Amino acid sequence: CDNTPTTLMRALRIQKQASPYRYTSTETNLQRWISMKNGDEPEWCLRAKIDFSSENGCLRDPTLYRSCSDIHPVHKNKYKIYPTYDFACPIVDSIEGVTHALRTSEYHDRDDQYRWIITKLSLREPIIFEYSRLCMQHTVLSKRKLTKIVESGIVDSWDDPRMPTIRGLLRHGLTLSGLREFILAQGFSKSVVNMKFDKLWAFNKRIIEPISPRLTALNTHELIEATIINEIPEHFRQVPLVPKNLSSPLKTIHFTHKIYINRTDIERKKTGDTITLMNWGNAQIVRKDLTRIELKLDLANKDFSSTTKITWLDTFKADHLVPLTIIVYENLLTKAVITADDDFEKFINYESRK
Repeated sequence: CDNTPTTLMRALRIQKQASPYRYTSTETNLQRWISMKNGDEPEWCLRAKIDFSSENGCLRDPTLYRSCSDIHPVHKNKYKIYPTYDFACPIVDSIEGVTHALRTSEYHDRDDQYRWIITKLSLREPIIFEYSRLCMQHTVLSKRKLTKIVESGIVDSWDDPRMPTIRGLLRHGLTLSGLREFILAQGFSKSVVNMKFDKLWAFNKRIIEPISPRLTALNTHELIEATIINEIPEHFRQVPLVPKNLSSPLKTIHFTHKIYINRTDIERKKTGDTITLMNWGNAQIVRKDLTRIELKLDLANKDFSSTTKITWLDTFKADHLVPLTIIVYENLLTKAVITADDDFEKFINYESRK
């Protein structure tokens, strides 16, 4: 048992020097252990007696038990001391039948400590399999840093779509299948790579592309009325909500000579250019100004390879259109990779939700 102040204990470990309590008798240690269990000596901890001069810092008499006065959510104040993560893991893994302990590479130096505990307790030893930690750009994965972001009100909660948590990513539109495929694709590489979220969303897109219904929305601040100058009969047509999936539910499209489009979709187009009206066909720009545009349908032209695809809505039932608000979530941090020397708070994007 040891009650060396934390700063001094850390310094002694760095200097490979023994704690003054290292050679305390077993009898005295047992008495202190009982006092620790009763909560009488909260400043004491229990340390393993391994090798204070080891080249591996994790073997320099690591702490196994600490006093803790916090109320446990289940056991309340029944226990006054708790095992450290490093002490509990090998014991739980062995007892619960874990055959392969999959650990990220930052635990590499602790593997010898893991095996030492298993050996001293005569427990079955799981096989340790090491792989690199998954790092993502423009965010942090440290629970301490994420807690600070949540508690400071930068995000709404732990399941905010900007958070790199499972619940946050699910609210952002990620599917469990997409996440699973992304993780499996990483394999067991030991190289530390800072991944872009674009790759995660690319996996997700492959999952949702064949099943996602397609609806049309236009920016009300950019609406411009387009007139079809051809003589066309007003008509309705039903098309699959999911393109190329004829078994999907249908949606009804109203074809009429006046439609809405967004100004930004055609701002770089000029008179004479050909565009493609989605679910309709090609059309040529006959006239264009700031407030209106005239189009001539050219449905016989089936060359869609080089045309700009334009989404549109008919004006016939404009009062029946459903208003909606689009929330755009951007990166939580402005810097792609945060290093150990960086103050991550300086790179928080306070305009990450628009």
